[in-house]
Amino acid sequence: MMARSLADLSPDLRGAAFMVLSMAAFAVEDVFFKAATARLPVGMALLGVGLGGLAIFALLSLRAGERIWHPAILTPPLLIRTGFEIAGRLGYGLALALTPLSSTSAILQAAPLVVTLGAVLVFGERVGWRRWSAIGLGFLGVLIILRPGLDAFEPASLFAVMGMIGFAARDLATRASPPAMSMAQLGSLGFAVLVVAGLVHMVWTGQAAVLPGAADAARLAAAAIFGALAYGALTFAMRSGAIAAVAPFRYTRLIFAFALAYLVFGERPDAATWAGCALIVASGLYTLSRQGRA
Repeated sequence: MMARSLADLSPDLRGAAFMVLSMAAFAVEDVFFKAATARLPVGMALLGVGLGGLAIFALLSLRAGERIWHPAILTPPLLIRTGFEIAGRLGYGLALALTPLSSTSAILQAAPLVVTLGAVLVFGERVGWRRWSAIGLGFLGVLIILRPGLDAFEPASLFAVMGMIGFAARDLATRASPPAMSMAQLGSLGFAVLVVAGLVHMVWTGQAAVLPGAADAARLAAAAIFGALAYGALTFAMRSGAIAAVAPFRYTRLIFAFALAYLVFGERPDAATWAGCALIVASGLYTLSRQGRA
């Protein structure tokens, strides 16, 4: 019944529905990941979720009779993309473990603004004064959340900035990538990156591998399942409708993240976090609308 109703929707509405589903699943994945890192090292958590998600997408590829690893993953554009995604995954994972889920999720929403800025600097795209103003306001929102120089400043929040920049650079590198791979092959690559990020963190910190207990293993498995669902839904969303119509629904992730942060971790963002979040979302939506008109 649900499949039939989705098929009856226009491509843009279907893409929006998949985008909302993806953002909800990403928010749930973050909750399970953050809960697991209360007792597990971040590197082990990244490794566990990465292996779980990789197994899911590898099985999907085998079921479809295709290669698990597409030959394109060794091309320079995808290698560059993978490097940026490792940095993004590592930064975001550390931010989730060490800082509130609500502020980490809010900072991540500035990624589209960085993509727009990068498109100007790297690809020579033209941006008018209105979009420059929106980008500036979005970055001001990030500073309001971070509050550098004030007593409320949390240095670990810079990991969220690292994750946001890594993901934005990954998206920029995607523009120069070869033709799209299948959803399962993209998922395998995405979760393999988590495995690499976990290993990098373990080597960097010198932490030895530890076996998670039953409860934490269940949390990592749940994070992998919801992460795989989110990755798949995101791929369908971006391939279903026009990007200008679908992309704004990325911001629904904040609704789910703030609600879950309150219900699960008892987080209550202060006025500055709400104000910074509002600036980021407003500037992001305006930038996307201007890009759509262009």
